[in-house]
Amino acid sequence: MIEIIEATLEDLIQVRSIALQTWPKTFSNILTLDQIEYMLNWMYSPKALESQVLEKQHVFLLAKEEGKYLGFCSYEVHSKEGMKTKIHKIYILPETQGKGVGKKLIGQVEQIAKANGDKYLFLNVNKYNQSAIDFYGHLGFYEAYREVIDIGNGFVMDDVVMEKKLD
Repeated sequence: MIEIIEATLEDLIQVRSIALQTWPKTFSNILTLDQIEYMLNWMYSPKALESQVLEKQHVFLLAKEEGKYLGFCSYEVHSKEGMKTKIHKIYILPETQGKGVGKKLIGQVEQIAKANGDKYLFLNVNKYNQSAIDFYGHLGFYEAYREVIDIGNGFVMDDVVMEKKLD
C-alpha cells in the first residue's frame, strides 16, 4: 500500500535522490543537458531544499511503499495567488509511474488545501511536457495562463500554469 508522509529535513535527501533519477528522463527531450544540470543544482541542492522548507514554507510529501520511496511533491498553502495552494514540485520515479502515486500525492495536497480554506490548486508545467499536461487535465486541472520565467544563467522556464477549482 502506498503511504504518504510529510518529509522531515532529514528526508530531503530522498527528495534529492528522486529528482536526480527523474529529471534526466523527464526532460531529456525538452531541455538541454546544461539546463537540466543547472535547474537540478538550483532547486535540489541540499541547501536549496532546506531553504524551501525553512524560509519559503514549502512542505514536502513523500510517497513510499514497502520502505521504498516512489515520488514526492511540495506545496505551499495560501500562496502569493491568494486563496490558492501551489504545487511547486511533483515527480514520480519513472519505473513507478502509472501506479497512482501522483494522483495520491495531489489528492493529499487537495485535502490539505481545503482544510486550510483554499479554493484552488495550481501548478506550473513545461509547455512541452504533454504527458504531464494530459495527466493534470485528467485530474481536473485546466490551463489558466502561460508564463515565461527567467531563472538565470541564460535559461527560462516556458510554462503552462494549470489550475483546479476545489469543491
